[in-house]
Amino acid sequence: MTGKQDHTPRKNLVERNEDGTLTRDTVRRAMKAFRKRLKLMRLDDESRLTHMLSTGAKSTIVGIRPPDQYPPEVWDELVEMGRLQRGEGGVYELVEA
Repeated sequence: MTGKQDHTPRKNLVERNEDGTLTRDTVRRAMKAFRKRLKLMRLDDESRLTHMLSTGAKSTIVGIRPPDQYPPEVWDELVEMGRLQRGEGGVYELVEA
């Protein structure tokens, strides 16, 4: 985009089934957003000068605050599903399969 803002209506990120539960698509998108944010945090951490000077050490970031586009109930659902693990201070970690 060249300076123009996109004014098309944004799709509602949190969709529900008729019984009030979160849709599979909502949970899938939230998990994708979480993974992307975690990846970016790790890349940012690894690109810092101290890491560059020390033989390219890997990031030690294992948990993050989830993206706030999704309400806490989405993250709670992912914890119940066993995809995320709750940490301290609102931080969540990926559960490695």
